[in-house]
Amino acid sequence: MRLDKFLKVSRLIKRRTVAKDVSEQGRVLLNGREAKPSATVKVGDEITVQFGQKLVTVRVERLAETTRKDEAATMYTLIKEEAVPRSNDLF
Repeated sequence: MRLDKFLKVSRLIKRRTVAKDVSEQGRVLLNGREAKPSATVKVGDEITVQFGQKLVTVRVERLAETTRKDEAATMYTLIKEEAVPRSNDLF
């Protein structure tokens, strides 16, 4: 599954176009490396997303083409959530 689609379907990011933009800005890491929106996500991968002043790291638990809102959180496990240092360039 494409990274931008996973971020949208899992509801980590609400819109696929926003997920694409965030990835293109270098604010998404897939297994520790910057990832393009078209990168392939597999079960067991770790995704880190920078949301403003917060870093969220999750592990992919399952893939689904569509999911209901109440089931979206079962697609990943939250590993850590941390504040971003005050540096402008994180990655």
